[in-house]
Amino acid sequence: MGAEAMSTIMMFAVVILVFYFFVIRPENKKKKAMQEMRDALKVGDKIITIGGIVGEVVHIKDDNIVIETSADRVRMELAKWAISSNETAEKAAAKAREDARAEKKKKK
Repeated sequence: MGAEAMSTIMMFAVVILVFYFFVIRPENKKKKAMQEMRDALKVGDKIITIGGIVGEVVHIKDDNIVIETSADRVRMELAKWAISSNETAEKAAAKAREDARAEKKKKK
């Protein structure tokens, strides 16, 4: 009976470890990256909200931002947590990756 109980406990421990490394840890990394992206926002960044609204940041407050959504200069105040992506930063990162690839090819 002692060996069976130990085996069962070991199986639960393995399942918990697998669950942690494949579910919990990646989710925490994703949340941290999203928070860093939201904290790094600056005036002039083009953003997309979780609701699909596209706009340009015109003012930043502690937990809120104000964006302009169109050529009509419609302004909206949104909570920072509602921001899904920063298109300006993503384009800059993509350009930096492309430049690094080009530089690497030149060296060869």
